[in-house]
Amino acid sequence: MSNSSSITQFLLLAFTDTRELQLLNFGLFLGIYLAALLGNALIITAIACDHRLHTPMYFFLLNLSVLDLGSISTTVRKSMANSLWDTRAISYWGCAAQVFFVFFCIGAEYCLLTVMAYDRYVAICQPLHYRTLLGSRACVHMAAAAWGSGFLSALLHTTNTFSIPLCQGNVLDQFFCEVPQILKLSCSDSDYLREVGLIVVSSFLFFGCFVFIVVSYVQIFRAVLRIPSEQGRHKASSTCLPHLAVVSLFISTAMFAYLKPPSISSPSRDLLASFLYSVVPPAVNPLIYSMRNQELKEALKKLIQWVHLQQQ
Repeated sequence: MSNSSSITQFLLLAFTDTRELQLLNFGLFLGIYLAALLGNALIITAIACDHRLHTPMYFFLLNLSVLDLGSISTTVRKSMANSLWDTRAISYWGCAAQVFFVFFCIGAEYCLLTVMAYDRYVAICQPLHYRTLLGSRACVHMAAAAWGSGFLSALLHTTNTFSIPLCQGNVLDQFFCEVPQILKLSCSDSDYLREVGLIVVSSFLFFGCFVFIVVSYVQIFRAVLRIPSEQGRHKASSTCLPHLAVVSLFISTAMFAYLKPPSISSPSRDLLASFLYSVVPPAVNPLIYSMRNQELKEALKKLIQWVHLQQQ
């Protein structure tokens, strides 16, 4: 019986066998990747360079952009390379590294989104205590806790997944190494159920964070409705609605990918869900957070103007 130790590589999903369509797939992924790279890099640079954005909300947004860059770089670049070079292979340890960094970035990002909800709750519902509760040291500790939680989650899931004996081949029906696809290759029911149980426990923890986010936003929207000025309500909603949109997209697609029953599983659904939680958020987060945020838009405009002047 073969096991994971005899597998030297995995074969990822090939979107098409036609060379022209492979190059088209490469071009589409390259466009998405460059858009995510440019958008998140602009947000990181704008926040770092504009002293007016040196506040807790933008500090957490900077961390989110860094994680978005790591997340999309982990999943998309290998798929792009495979499409360009007409191959499907990824090494065993390359696959393990993908699983680790996907869990690390996604786990840290979700914890960070929870912290950002708390930040908005304190800013709108308890503004007099904002500086006390979210001082610079507290913000650093919260961000470090988010990154640390992602690291521990990634370490636990990666070591557990790659300790499972695999005897169902090495073909993964996904464009990156995803744990549910690797588990399909398992030949040990007990090891399989151990990782499934770990995923369920992690999902309950994530669901607890989601409940915290929802409760926070219920309180936020109640407070926003009591703001007398139209301008005040607009400013509060402009910082909260984008965050809520990001959380909703992220949690719904990720939970579908990892917790869906086998009866509704299909290659097309699995591919769509994985694309929505691993590729779409890093690409659209910069647009979502900058579209309704006047302060960030002004900082980005100044940054682009400065770059333009430097090139003249």
